[in-house]
Amino acid sequence: MTDGVAALVARMELLLDQVAGDGDPARFFLGTYLRTTRAVGAALTAGRFEDPDWVAEWDVDFAGFYLDALEIHRATPHAVAAPWRRAFGADPGLPPEAHVLLGMNAHINYDLPQSLIAVIPPEDFAAPSLMDRRRRDHERIDDVLAARVAEEDLALQRAGGRRTWLEHLLAPVNRRASRLFLRESRRKVWANTAALHEARLAGAGAYALRLADLEAASAARVGDLLRPGPVLVRLAVHGFGVTLA
Repeated sequence: MTDGVAALVARMELLLDQVAGDGDPARFFLGTYLRTTRAVGAALTAGRFEDPDWVAEWDVDFAGFYLDALEIHRATPHAVAAPWRRAFGADPGLPPEAHVLLGMNAHINYDLPQSLIAVIPPEDFAAPSLMDRRRRDHERIDDVLAARVAEEDLALQRAGGRRTWLEHLLAPVNRRASRLFLRESRRKVWANTAALHEARLAGAGAYALRLADLEAASAARVGDLLRPGPVLVRLAVHGFGVTLA
């Protein structure tokens, strides 16, 4: 684990102690994120990425978007972006897995393209071989996340997640669906990153407008997940990710 990722884990652990002590439902997604970050650190140590220094930089930058939003929300709830206002403002009585799903959705759809723009400078987009390497490492994160789906499902059950007999029966199907949703959303993230890059080249004003489009689309998707009814069906219809026009 790199020094940067180790420092990130320490920051997460401290914040998790705070939100758990307050009974804040943010503890469910933060706990999942902390365990996932440790897994990414282990994958970095094991040499599973082509450019581990870049992956470590990106991992820290990406997580920072979420941690900053959570800390701001705890002090000034209305000061965070719309996807996070909806995710953080969800009914505390929702089951733990719902809070995790909302956090993942806001973080991947809204924060991830911004983080990729931050760690991939404009000149890198003009280097196809380098961008292919970035994309492959981006996809390798999916493997780390997918490998944790079953363990995280058990962790959420221990945290109070509710399972009917039918949900227990369908758990393997849901886990496979989770892997598909992650891959689908990451493909859309890569396309949205390219759209933000084009806007960046057009100037600060164009970028701000494009980012506002991404914020609105991401908030709408979080809102869709909050509606009553079968979430997996809606995900199958609309997908987990969002797409900038």
